[in-house]
Amino acid sequence: MTHPTPPPQHLDPDLVLRAYAMGVFPMAEHRYEASVFWVEPRHRAILPLDGFHLSRSLRKTIAADRFRVTADTAFDQVIALCAAAAPDRPDTWINPAITQVFVELHRQGFAHSVECWDGDRLVGGLYGLALGRAFFGESMVSRARDASKVAIAALVARLRVGGFTLLDCQFMTDHLASLGAVEVPRATYLSLLADSLGDGAAGLSAGAALVSADFGALDRLGAASDPRAPAPTTSPPVSGKVIAQLLTQTS
Repeated sequence: MTHPTPPPQHLDPDLVLRAYAMGVFPMAEHRYEASVFWVEPRHRAILPLDGFHLSRSLRKTIAADRFRVTADTAFDQVIALCAAAAPDRPDTWINPAITQVFVELHRQGFAHSVECWDGDRLVGGLYGLALGRAFFGESMVSRARDASKVAIAALVARLRVGGFTLLDCQFMTDHLASLGAVEVPRATYLSLLADSLGDGAAGLSAGAALVSADFGALDRLGAASDPRAPAPTTSPPVSGKVIAQLLTQTS
């Protein structure tokens, strides 16, 4: 069945950043909907970065480099895969307006992706928004067994190395709970959010974006440092052994 694609509602990137800084995020009724609505859950799922549950089987999968893991190398592909229908998920909340604004936020350096590859095929990943020391996980996807688990494990390692303090997962699911996510009331979440943003919220209100954590720090861990070399625009694959060691040390 062919669905017409309506002209998307325009979402201003600055408005979206300010909304996240207040604990609010956009969703759509379905992926063909033109408009969005704003959500502020009474209870919020977060994944404590020191409480990630690394099972023995997942550790083996990561350490064996079953998937090639990268970051920010295929943002557009990841969000498209997250928005696409699948047999286990016939519809999603990611409409064209949300896709467009997150692609723009990625170009501005706020939105990021983690990718899992089987050869040259993208088989899983996730994307989200980094602001201050908070990372707002938006959606994850898997087209191969354990791909989304490997992606979120790589994200947790990346956030810990980069100095992040909050991983927001929005809504609790059994999948997230199995990885260590917990649910907190809105007041607790807003307190954690304020701590992670620091002066970032005030900076946003004044029109300046303050980002204090480093999403790319993990990419430099195993690289031979050359102070004269320019920083890469995309990250190389991160060794599964490095990710597993970081999670073992901190879980």
